[in-house]
Amino acid sequence: MTETLTPPAADAPLERPPASGPLSGLRIVEFAGLGPAPFAAMMLADMGADVVTLSRGEQQMGLRGTVMMRGRRTITADLKDKACIAEVLKLLDGADALIEGYRPGVMERLGLGPDVVTTRNKRLVYARMTGWGQSGPLSGAAGHDINYIALSGALAAIGERERPVPPLNLVGDYGGGALYLVVGLLAALLEAKKSGQGQVVDVAMCDGAASLMSLFCELAASGRWKDTRESNLLDGGAHFYGTYQCRDGAFIALGSIEPQFYAELRRLAGLDDPAFDRQMSPKDWPVLREKMAEVFRTKTRVEWCAIMEGTDVCFAPVLSLSEAPNHPHMAERGAFVSHDGVLQPAPAPRFSRTPSAIRAAVPDDLAAVARQWQTR
Repeated sequence: MTETLTPPAADAPLERPPASGPLSGLRIVEFAGLGPAPFAAMMLADMGADVVTLSRGEQQMGLRGTVMMRGRRTITADLKDKACIAEVLKLLDGADALIEGYRPGVMERLGLGPDVVTTRNKRLVYARMTGWGQSGPLSGAAGHDINYIALSGALAAIGERERPVPPLNLVGDYGGGALYLVVGLLAALLEAKKSGQGQVVDVAMCDGAASLMSLFCELAASGRWKDTRESNLLDGGAHFYGTYQCRDGAFIALGSIEPQFYAELRRLAGLDDPAFDRQMSPKDWPVLREKMAEVFRTKTRVEWCAIMEGTDVCFAPVLSLSEAPNHPHMAERGAFVSHDGVLQPAPAPRFSRTPSAIRAAVPDDLAAVARQWQTR
């Protein structure tokens, strides 16, 4: 790995290819919003679903062409207009699933609630994405990712000993929200294929974030987890599982948990001090962390990469978003691609026979798509 990284060359403009992914033939209507619902729709579109996004004109102009709006057909829809609502209902008659991320009650007030829509299309899966869920004392309140993960127990476990630190919006919006939406929607579609009946999928970010804490609930139940941050195996407390600053100010990440990996770390980093024999002694971790910090400050990140990368230390350089696409491993796998002039993550996961693809986002006509969807 080198310290000077250059961006990959931009791809030629992409035509909108036919769907090739495993969800090819699936028809989904997305009511445009912010946060995890667009990310979930992006994933479904990458995997071949025909996703039609209904948005207000200013939403369409503001969002179309960005990373999370890729791959969809976009339609400007005035949801306050009764004639437009009638056309939307016709579109939903031919859909397999619906995604909406409004506060509880909004879709009902528009005349597009589950009772109305699923009466017309009994096999429709109606996926609802919110922070607090469709019920509960907080269901009508505003909130953001940080609030949902705070209530779930996740935020309290992340950060420095002195205070919690928001882990971007990966835990609530995308981990506990979008990914649970994709799983829930696909599970309901599988069931609908057997029963012929759709259902409502209530996806709450506070639920998903709590679910992501399953391992830590297990550790706490067995007495292996403390509520104090930086006191545990996986929260930065252990000297062999965390990040260290190098001589050049860059960082590296270590995850040398298993004895054989820890032994390799000691060998390659020259950790000969007998104090390092006490790997699993939490009371010794603060002192050992300081000793290791001194060692890692003696070389640059590039020098440590030359020593440890690709070994069984469980090592990686901590790369910025501008550096990550150019790392040899990420570059060889094509983990990032340029689409519409924007460098962005490639579709994931990967399929051997029905590969996902990024298709162009294009405007379309509501009535035309509704007519198209009337036939299968």
